[in-house]
Amino acid sequence: MIDDVSLKILKILQEKARITNAEVARQVEMAPSGVLERIRKLEQQGLIEGYEVRLNPESFAMGQAAFVFVETDGRDDLVGDALCKISCVLEVHQVAGPDGYQIKVRAEDAAAMGKLLRDEIRQLPGVTATRTSLVLATLKETQQIPLEGIAPE
Repeated sequence: MIDDVSLKILKILQEKARITNAEVARQVEMAPSGVLERIRKLEQQGLIEGYEVRLNPESFAMGQAAFVFVETDGRDDLVGDALCKISCVLEVHQVAGPDGYQIKVRAEDAAAMGKLLRDEIRQLPGVTATRTSLVLATLKETQQIPLEGIAPE
């Protein structure tokens, strides 16, 4: 069950996961021990899956992003598992339609992206074709779930 206070805590943590427990408590007008207990319950319920640091891809020579549709021969489970193991693959989504998967990948530049596609992705057993869209500019990128309009239970 998620109430108004837990929803406020989730909004705060999504904005800044490194915020101190004391600061969250101040913002929701609760004791820090109560906030910590609520956060633990939200984690146990699976509402909070984890905490991440977002790194600047350019700083790590991973400035080129692309979205790739991966067509398969029907061995989707094997292809999906194999795609998940490639380090430059950031997201793997099984999709409806003629393509089995849409993936998000990062590489140093267009040449490195071509090598990744040729030498790793297209070589996977079960992959029959790929279609790639190179990202020219990223205007918005987030993992935050919009919580506005969510009614507390």
